[in-house]
Amino acid sequence: MLLCLTANHRNASFDLLEALSTGAPAAQAALVESGEVVTGAVVLATCNRFEAYLDIDEPLTAARAVAVETTFEALAAASGVTLDALRSQVTVLDGDDVAHHLFAVTSGLESIVVGEDEIAGQVGRALDAARRGGTTSSALERLFQRASHTSRGVKNRTSLGGAGRSLVRLALELVGSRIADWSATPVLVVGTGQYAATTVAALRDRGVVDIAVFSPSGRGAAFALKHGLRHALELAPAIAAADVVLTCTANLAITAADVAPGRRLIVDLGLPRNVDPGVAGVEGVALLDLETIGLHAPLEQLTATRDARAIVASAAADFAADARIDPAIVALRSHVLGLLETEVARAAKHDEDGRVEQALRHFAGVLLHGPSERGRELARAGEAAAFVTAVEALFGVEVPEAAASVGEAERDSA
Repeated sequence: MLLCLTANHRNASFDLLEALSTGAPAAQAALVESGEVVTGAVVLATCNRFEAYLDIDEPLTAARAVAVETTFEALAAASGVTLDALRSQVTVLDGDDVAHHLFAVTSGLESIVVGEDEIAGQVGRALDAARRGGTTSSALERLFQRASHTSRGVKNRTSLGGAGRSLVRLALELVGSRIADWSATPVLVVGTGQYAATTVAALRDRGVVDIAVFSPSGRGAAFALKHGLRHALELAPAIAAADVVLTCTANLAITAADVAPGRRLIVDLGLPRNVDPGVAGVEGVALLDLETIGLHAPLEQLTATRDARAIVASAAADFAADARIDPAIVALRSHVLGLLETEVARAAKHDEDGRVEQALRHFAGVLLHGPSERGRELARAGEAAAFVTAVEALFGVEVPEAAASVGEAERDSA
């Protein structure tokens, strides 16, 4: 069974999201190691959401409750957030709702800026991190790969993912009302990651030519060379020389001591915060943070959003149908491939060049392809029970209880 624990800009406070983003990604391995219930975990942490996708051992009677409580405890230990805060602000999704939610998230439908560009890449990087950490599972791999495929479908078939929809661009739109001429405005970008690169591209689209970069990690020189920017060696003088400062790095905290008085806009795109709220008290300085940006998010483009949600719903339904029929297909494949190995072994003494084995394996693949595809078609039409019954009757194999119970439910509903 798949579970999703989600805290986002709609159901959780900014302070909770900040705390989770700081400590909770380190809990990814702990989620799997903390017990036998959770067999896989992928953690997604962005500037406006924290989500843990879990693969749990479904046969256990209390698997869901145990997995949720174990996850809350691991997150609390890693982030310092209380269990009560997690229980009140984190939503738990299971079953078919998990796929529908992730597909919508990856397609930008659940972002502050609906249809934003960055989220699909962030979801992909979350899966990559789980792979490197050895915490993913085959079920989570299928889920995230299908999410990526759905996101591409939304982008290609609707106008939702229009040019440049992103949190960075929304922030620049809000700042733009105070900028008379972007081409004459010196800008400082703090950070050198993917978000910083997106920020630089958005600035240049607005005509900014004077861009400096500062990096607390020491990667500023290479980033400046790659993107044709000025490299700022010290933070405070670089802020003083800029009219607009955009921060998008990991844990840097700009304080009031770093900012000289003067007419200046500082945009904090970091989570956790890159800028101490006290900076807003410096004379002449205006501070724009993620909470403020979220309040000014544009309304959804109704037609494009409706079309995108239809694509997501269809993809989620197909994913659910495939999950229901997979045990029957696995049972059929295991039966046929078992027979294949017996025949390959029997023919081995007459198969000096391996051609007989090659032909048998090709034949088995062809034999299995048609029924497998037909089974998926039936499942998507709500008739998985017919396939399960046929496999059991024709081949004498036992389909696992999960698929069988789905068949019974479909027969009852019919």
